[in-house]
Amino acid sequence: MSGGNWKELFNAACEGELSLVQYHVKNGVDVNYAHPEFLSTPLVACLLAGQEAVALYLLEHGANPHLHSEFDGMVPLQAARQAGLAQAEARLLALGATAPAPRREPAPGRWLARWLSV
Repeated sequence: MSGGNWKELFNAACEGELSLVQYHVKNGVDVNYAHPEFLSTPLVACLLAGQEAVALYLLEHGANPHLHSEFDGMVPLQAARQAGLAQAEARLLALGATAPAPRREPAPGRWLARWLSV
């Protein structure tokens, strides 16, 4: 086995294979990297997969609690909340993580009225 493989780390994180994640982290795989084929971070991906133990391990080993996952369109705190992972959510909050405010789109009637008044 090589000294580290990001794709294998990513898949192990999603599958909850903590020992394999630990192996790759110890061998220097960047836990904050988002591969161009995946566009997702290991932290957000494992949170969405319900792998709380892996998420907590990644956070303790350098995963950025603020890093947006492009593919998933969310930050770790949003992923933890969506998956209902209370322990991960609490840890993220303790690390200062925040979630963007929900976007409020104007009601179609208001948008149309604004457009017509121009």
